[in-house]
Amino acid sequence: MRQKLRVAAYAVCVRDGQLLLARSPAAGGGHEWVLPGGGLDHGEHPNDAVVRELEEETGYHVEVTGLLGVDTTHHVLPWRHRRKVDHHGVRIVYEARIVGGELRNEIGGSTDMAAWHPLDDVPHLPRVRLIDVALRLWRERPAAGRVERVPE
Repeated sequence: MRQKLRVAAYAVCVRDGQLLLARSPAAGGGHEWVLPGGGLDHGEHPNDAVVRELEEETGYHVEVTGLLGVDTTHHVLPWRHRRKVDHHGVRIVYEARIVGGELRNEIGGSTDMAAWHPLDDVPHLPRVRLIDVALRLWRERPAAGRVERVPE
């Protein structure tokens, strides 16, 4: 079985009671909302990665204002030639604030739209589980930087 580790950094940006999200194609068709952010380049610090990814996906320049916590995923998935891949994801969640730039959609990337959503509307959006985890980290600010897993 092939093992794969992916490390990514994401940001919770809340302004005037709204959360900044990006839209991504969903497995099986349609779209789902995701936190802006993504995978680290080899040798890149997670703080630098989240700043880069937010600019790529939303057009905004951000300042990281805090480390909220870490979330992990672990799945065994089908791969090539009837083999499987043991995938372990480590997701670092920061808090960030907008310091410049203008909202725009990403072109030719992993997302196709960026938008602000009222916090009260987020539970009703088609979204990835990480958004719920990140909002709990943002609201609860656990000292250990971890919240119990939200059922999928």
